Amino acid sequence: MTTETSHTTACILCECNCGIKIELDGRRFKTIRGDKEHPASQGYTCEKAMRLDHYQNGTHRLTSPLRRRSDGSYEEIDWDTAISEIAARLGQIRDTVGGDKIFFYGGAGQGNHLGRAYGAALQAAIGSKYYSNALAQEKTGEMWVDGKLYGGHTKGDFEHSDVVVFVGKNPWQSHSFPRARPVLKAMAADPKRTMIVIDPRRTETADLADIHLQVRPGTDAWCLAAMGAVLVQEDLVDHAFLAEHAVDTEPVLAALAQIPVAEYAQTCGVSEDLIRAAARAIGNAETACTYEDLGIQQAPHSTLSSYLNKLLWILTGNFGKPGTMSLHSSFVAIAGGGSGGGPRKAPSRLDSVIASVGAVATRFVADVVTAGIATAAEYSATTGLADRGAGALLSKAPITKVAAGGGVGGGGGRTTPVTGARIIGGLVPCNSIADEILTDHPDRFRAMWIDSVNPAHSLAESTRFRAALDALDLVVVIDVAFTETARHADYVLPASTQFEKCEATFFNFEFPRNVFQLRAPVLDPLPGTLAEPEIYARVIRALDVIPVATISRLRKAAHAGPDAFALAFFASVAADPSLMKLASAVLYETLGETLPPKMRGAAALWGAAQLCAAANPAGVRRAGFGGTGTQPGTKLFDAILNSRSGVTFTVDDWSDAWSYVRGREHRIKVAIPELLTELAKLDAEQSWTSEEFPFILAAGERRAFTANTIIRDSGWRRRDAAGALRMSTADAESMGFTTGSRVRVITEAGAAETVVEVSDTLRAGHITLPNGLGVDNIGTDGGAVAVGIAPNELTSSKHKDPIAGTPWHKHVPARVEAVL
Repeated sequence: MTTETSHTTACILCECNCGIKIELDGRRFKTIRGDKEHPASQGYTCEKAMRLDHYQNGTHRLTSPLRRRSDGSYEEIDWDTAISEIAARLGQIRDTVGGDKIFFYGGAGQGNHLGRAYGAALQAAIGSKYYSNALAQEKTGEMWVDGKLYGGHTKGDFEHSDVVVFVGKNPWQSHSFPRARPVLKAMAADPKRTMIVIDPRRTETADLADIHLQVRPGTDAWCLAAMGAVLVQEDLVDHAFLAEHAVDTEPVLAALAQIPVAEYAQTCGVSEDLIRAAARAIGNAETACTYEDLGIQQAPHSTLSSYLNKLLWILTGNFGKPGTMSLHSSFVAIAGGGSGGGPRKAPSRLDSVIASVGAVATRFVADVVTAGIATAAEYSATTGLADRGAGALLSKAPITKVAAGGGVGGGGGRTTPVTGARIIGGLVPCNSIADEILTDHPDRFRAMWIDSVNPAHSLAESTRFRAALDALDLVVVIDVAFTETARHADYVLPASTQFEKCEATFFNFEFPRNVFQLRAPVLDPLPGTLAEPEIYARVIRALDVIPVATISRLRKAAHAGPDAFALAFFASVAADPSLMKLASAVLYETLGETLPPKMRGAAALWGAAQLCAAANPAGVRRAGFGGTGTQPGTKLFDAILNSRSGVTFTVDDWSDAWSYVRGREHRIKVAIPELLTELAKLDAEQSWTSEEFPFILAAGERRAFTANTIIRDSGWRRRDAAGALRMSTADAESMGFTTGSRVRVITEAGAAETVVEVSDTLRAGHITLPNGLGVDNIGTDGGAVAVGIAPNELTSSKHKDPIAGTPWHKHVPARVEAVL
């Protein structure tokens, strides 16, 4: 690729995506260090990023498309054959049973989101309507609550807050905000600040905390409800804030006023005094913020717990000022939807931009405009004239007068075709996917396209999910490795790694300065592999759904200049609205040709930049991207394309946080009737253990050397190589186990063997297994070697939240037996 040995990029192991510098030795990552120029991470990175060579240069790579034979084995085929056969089979399914029977999953890992933009275009090309990714087994309950309350995602200003509450969250290991460990250390060292942790395990973060509410597993809702009750019953509520900025507060205050704090404290196993101390710390603080994560989001009452968590800062007025919570801009919303109350009434961002170029709203005029630009672009003497003329027209268009869009939550009342499961943020609940396949219902899914994820390993009840894959008429998998999921595919398409192509993520959650980074390739693609955008482009070409004349004219316009292309593009989409859903593919085929070498996959970001600038005009302008018409979006796109360490794309004032709150009055809608009903049901204490399964297993604990399963090489882990089962000292003593004892973990879904690690961080009856293990890699003898337990061999898909359908990975009834 280049003789350069130093490259600026980002880590791909968690949503922080910290900036890093990589020094190469051939194709190996010789050294990795933090990128001090990165606007968010500022040179910080955890130890996991230092081991990324195990991802890039593992022994797991695929280098040729694979096709499944009738006997279940696989044969290598060339790319042209793979693309033509896959396109034909997709078209056949579309034409016989409907494109809505083709289900798409993935394309949105911790480090690779660009491919999903092009995957959405393929969905449109074949009429596919249903999609999901890992967020639908993690965050959709919180998204639904956010949508109901204020219509967007919130984030806390942890670095400057007087009181910070972590609920089911261990940021020492899971990070999730910039410079997590330095921020935690500074907080713990400041006697004027208070850190509160709600977690059944004494985590590394809990060790730093001032108050640790070590709840019984699965009782977070009781603890949070009791804390909210203390705020109301001791009148620690900010009534002035609620009067000015909230509606529908009375039902919530009335419900919390009736909560028996002492009884709820007993239920969750935490002293009443400690719960009251935590609530008072929040209520009396000048500033406070909270952060929840999978510890409550994959446990009983997860959506209710999300609601109760957010009430802690809403009732105390901790929003819209430094040290509190805020909503924020988005470069690209990572989930669709709108408010949880129903379908969005405002036009989408792209619809609004197109409408603003109203002068080209007919196909005839659009053809004239694009043809004129294309013709002018063919002659060097008139190329610049075409661009300047287009710029003059665009400067008159009210591009910035766009309805606020993006956000999360909702689902607009959509449900899945077979089980009627609620779709939130456009995502089918992961626990419902197998049920949408393993049935004779006429609307069942018949095919599945799986992009750069491993659901046969990562979703609940792996045995059932594998059976679902085998029941489909067609399964296509894109991945760098022959994963557990790929082994059930009809076609496996080898992808370039995340360091062999341009890539990005849309985890852009910061406020008041939000950051986006486009990563350039560090290495040439491994021969035989393709980047996901190119794979999608080839399939869409084979389906022949975009007019050749449209592509030809837009290509010429792209070569004429940015304004000429913008006018031609928006004119074309205004005249033919069906192109809107194919926009990423159109951009790849046209604008992509004009981008720097190896950056063609970034073409879709041009559209994202235009939408971002239209939806956040003031913030984008303060970030340095001004002008009229499409100029701010074009300038933002150019900056993203040319900056290796990332770009600050919006700069807000704290008062702007309210502008992100949905609704004409920008007020928080505090009461969610469905969840107030769930709150009332907490009076009946519940338990999911039994004589047969007396333990609660947290399947998927973050540890120092666990990550997502894209690192298949077990050699990357310096500690806890086998992924031990952690067990409390009391339980180990009563069962005669010591660290290193070999045991069998049994649940209703399956059983697996491992070794014990005795730990004083756990309550009696609580056991944990790490995430990211149980995948195999090629051993020294050439055979497949798996290390550790794959957690979802033990989980059940039937245990799920009643609202969001999210699984109970962190609350699995189990028993433990000695292996003799």
